[in-house]
Amino acid sequence: MSIFNAINTSSTGLSAERTRMDIISKNISNANVTRTASGAPYRRQMVVFQEKGPSFKEVMSQVVNGEIKDYDDKEKGVKITQVVEDKTPFKKIYNPGHPDADENGYVLMPNVEIIQEMVDMITASRGYEANVAAVNASKSMAMKALEIGR
Repeated sequence: MSIFNAINTSSTGLSAERTRMDIISKNISNANVTRTASGAPYRRQMVVFQEKGPSFKEVMSQVVNGEIKDYDDKEKGVKITQVVEDKTPFKKIYNPGHPDADENGYVLMPNVEIIQEMVDMITASRGYEANVAAVNASKSMAMKALEIGR
């Protein structure tokens, strides 16, 4: 078991939360885009996380059964499996002067809710901060272990 396991695991979380914040920023910046290259309004995107390696249930059952297995560092942490589009319907607003308005004067707006994006941004930044704290704690423990050896 490596002393760097916790740091390596937290680094995957840092990377995943950073990508999540980038996607949220993209959603916020495109909240008013009524026409993309496909001709439709911008559609909100979301990041899907998945744990790397065995699930907690699998590891716990191995420990209970006395089958402790040391997994490779590359098998630990979190990974982004995909970035998916939110399939909620577009918002319809009445704005007959808008160039993308239909014959009734309604414009299809992106399905991005700024408040929801800000809440997601806060949770992503808190997740990022938690991973930074875990890295710092691991680093501190490693330094204390080195001091003990003196």
